[in-house]
Amino acid sequence: MKILVVEDDRTTGQYITRGLREEGHTVDLVENGRDGLVQATSAEHDVMIIDRMLPEIDGLTLVKSLRGAGNRTPVLMLTAMGSVDDRIGGLNAGADDYLVKPFAFGELSARINALGRRPRALAQDVTLTAGDLVMDLVTRDVTRAGQKIDLLPREFAILEHLLRRKGRIQTRTMLLENVWGISFDPQTNVVETHISRLRAKVDKPFDVDLIKTVRGSGYRIEG
Repeated sequence: MKILVVEDDRTTGQYITRGLREEGHTVDLVENGRDGLVQATSAEHDVMIIDRMLPEIDGLTLVKSLRGAGNRTPVLMLTAMGSVDDRIGGLNAGADDYLVKPFAFGELSARINALGRRPRALAQDVTLTAGDLVMDLVTRDVTRAGQKIDLLPREFAILEHLLRRKGRIQTRTMLLENVWGISFDPQTNVVETHISRLRAKVDKPFDVDLIKTVRGSGYRIEG
């Protein structure tokens, strides 16, 4: 694979680069967010490894900029900030995976290989639809029957998750893990509350409900 590494710590960057090259990958290494943005937009990569704390442009801003521009290349965010809130922040910014320093190179390699195996068609989708609902992943606009729907970031993330898996039941646990980045049950109704708010915007003003509750199982979007 061709991999972009954006890491400001020279020792860590060289360590990652050397290990990946020994495994047969082609690696571009840069040491700040601005150069990372240039590399990411001027050349195609299979996976990107981006440190969260970067000079010039921080890692979260870099990932958000790339996603906003329609770049769907899988991103592994690498950082010393390992709290649940930090992981959620990274995933909500658009990262696909999150690895906390210090790390074992074997785990980093396994995560990179897993990201590289993801279907490219999924990563390259620009527009997601269900019935008369349209989500543009480049502009982040959502419309239904031609009417614009204003969504908060978390609502957008939930809707995107459901649209990418249209017709398939998504359990509460799946939503917590994929949208919030939480691998345990916080014993709150956070999922139900956000689904209710999303329905009020996506379904309530229209004749047909797209977001369905599957009793005892979870939710799915149809259309």
